[in-house]
Amino acid sequence: MSTILTTIQIRLKQRAAYRRTKAEIEAMPLDVAIDLDIYKPDAARIAEKAVYGR
Repeated sequence: MSTILTTIQIRLKQRAAYRRTKAEIEAMPLDVAIDLDIYKPDAARIAEKAVYGR
């Protein structure tokens, strides 16, 4: 039972990190995104790779 709770806790933390990362990329000023070579419509893909490693 402890393993299940730990897994759920990890997943919730990852999901929160994903949502924060995606929101930050989407809210990033265009000039900063250009400087970092980030295409803002790819925010979901970038956040997924950063948090989940996929």
